[in-house]
Amino acid sequence: MNYQAYDYFAKSGQLMSEGFRLVNELISHPSNPYSHTWSGRIASATLESAMRVTQRYDKLGFNITTIDIKGKAVKVQDEIVFAKPFCNLIHFNKAGQTDKDKVLLVAPLSGHHSTLLKGTVEALLPNHEVYITDWLDAREVPLEEGPFSFDCYVSYLIEMMNHLGPETHLIAICQPTVQALIATAVMAQDKSPNIPKSLTLMAGPIDISKNPTRVNDFSNEHPMSWFENVAIMKVPVGYPGEGREVYPGFMQLGGFISMNKEAHMKKHQKYFQNLLFGEHEDSERFRAFYDEYMAVLDMPAEFYLETIERVFKNNELANKTITYNGKPVDFNAITNTPLLTVEGAEDDICGIGQTEAAQDLCQNIPKNMRKHHLQPGAGHYGIFSGSMYRKNIRPLITEFIDKYS
Repeated sequence: MNYQAYDYFAKSGQLMSEGFRLVNELISHPSNPYSHTWSGRIASATLESAMRVTQRYDKLGFNITTIDIKGKAVKVQDEIVFAKPFCNLIHFNKAGQTDKDKVLLVAPLSGHHSTLLKGTVEALLPNHEVYITDWLDAREVPLEEGPFSFDCYVSYLIEMMNHLGPETHLIAICQPTVQALIATAVMAQDKSPNIPKSLTLMAGPIDISKNPTRVNDFSNEHPMSWFENVAIMKVPVGYPGEGREVYPGFMQLGGFISMNKEAHMKKHQKYFQNLLFGEHEDSERFRAFYDEYMAVLDMPAEFYLETIERVFKNNELANKTITYNGKPVDFNAITNTPLLTVEGAEDDICGIGQTEAAQDLCQNIPKNMRKHHLQPGAGHYGIFSGSMYRKNIRPLITEFIDKYS
């Protein structure tokens, strides 16, 4: 299926979804006697399930309006403070409050929108001045803006660090741990005054030879020609980025789901049961999760292909062959940036040891300024969201940042 065909199919599915929704509103309306019957509840649950399967999921907002700081509700407003063709830098402005610890949170450019880190942001806000990279959907970026490569990503981070100035702590989650580490090394080589005050890398592929996962195996099982011919498509007619080559979000989403197909099927079966028996709280949790999980973006083809080749096939960081704008990157140049690495013991996307490998690459950072944490029981998403993150990992990050502020 090419992108144009998928787009027609998705738009048709959206019309069907709207139809299911309208019929369900009639069937489930409290004034309709049929809604109180067993067959009516089955029909309503079936229609809502069908609606969710066929609908298109758009990007959600962060929707963080207030946070609790020491028992006081503080208003929050997000605003774009720095803009690039493929990314906006968003600041979460807390009314009447400014923390000394600025944090640049680097969200992954790997299919999902940065709003997937909403919980990460919320947990950091009471203690830090938080900024986040909000990557744009490549199908919305006109061709005249040019390409977006692996090195462009690094350049964006350096520009953002320079925009925020000194005393800014850098936190990268998953895929951008690679670019964050490279950016820090490049800034160290250039003796930049805006080098990160501290660097936290969480669940990222620094050395994919350590405990390879299915993601790593998949990358190595297929030649680059397969990724170029099968994974890359052109944005169809009707979008600002028409004609741009991308790795479509729907293909990435298919990969995400196929990795845990049985778990997703069980969640949907449970959702149907919750609808049937009126378990509204559980149903709402399901909707909140999948509204975000199913919303995906397209990645620029050049960035995607270079990431596959340089990170997952050639393992250039661990092999110390990585370059930036054609020049070797020297991780030994990082001498005074505290480093924290965090991994999940149950992570099936980034294996144990893959992120910790940054500790060996940065041997010129004094040992007392380097720390590694392996979180028992945490899967990939548990590293940056959910109760385990809030209870164990976020306090660890804040303590680390405070120590070097």
